[in-house]
Amino acid sequence: MPSYPHALRLLSLVLIAGLLGGCTAMVVGGAATGAVAAHDRRTIGTFIEDKEIHVKALRILHSDKELEQQSNIDITVYNLQVLLTGQAANAEIVTRFADKIARIARVRKVYNEVVIGAEGTWSDAAADAYLTSRVKLALFDVGIKDFDPLRVKVVSSDGTVYLMGLLTPDEADAVTEKVRFVSGVKKVVKLFEYL
Repeated sequence: MPSYPHALRLLSLVLIAGLLGGCTAMVVGGAATGAVAAHDRRTIGTFIEDKEIHVKALRILHSDKELEQQSNIDITVYNLQVLLTGQAANAEIVTRFADKIARIARVRKVYNEVVIGAEGTWSDAAADAYLTSRVKLALFDVGIKDFDPLRVKVVSSDGTVYLMGLLTPDEADAVTEKVRFVSGVKKVVKLFEYL
C-alpha cells in the first residue's frame, strides 16, 4: 500500500507532538509555515516576523478599551507592512493606533485605510468575506505562465479590494485587471511590492 508509509509518518508525528505537550502548536505551526513557504516569496524569517507583528498589533488593539469599543479594525500584515481596514468612530483613535503600530519593531510601513463612520454590520463582514473568496478564485484564471495565485494577499472592506504581495510588474498588472472585473468590486487598491 503506497499510503501506508505516509500514514505511519503522520501517526509518528502526532505521537511525538502528544509527548511534547505544550509544543504541539509549534509542530503544527511549523508544518503550516513550511506549506505556506512553498508558495510565498517572503522568506521564512519574514513570514514569522509578520505573524509576530500581527500578534503585537492585536495586543495593542485589545489593550485600548476606547479603541476596542469604538472601532472595528482589521489588521493585515504582509512583508513587514501593516494594512488597517474597517471602521472607527473618530480619526483620533485610529491615528493613535496607527502610530503605535508603526513603532513595532521591524514594521516598514502602515497603510491606514480605516473609514471614519458607523461600524460595519455582520452582513457587511459576510459580504466582504464572500467578495474576498470570489477574488481569490478569480486569481486562478490569471493568464500568466507559472503564476501562483497564492502569492497574492487579498483583503476586502466595504467593496474595496486591497491586494498585497511580492509580484513582478506583469503579474501585478494581470492580477489587477482580473480583480477589476469581479462582480461586487467597487475599487482596487494595489499595495504590491515589485520584484
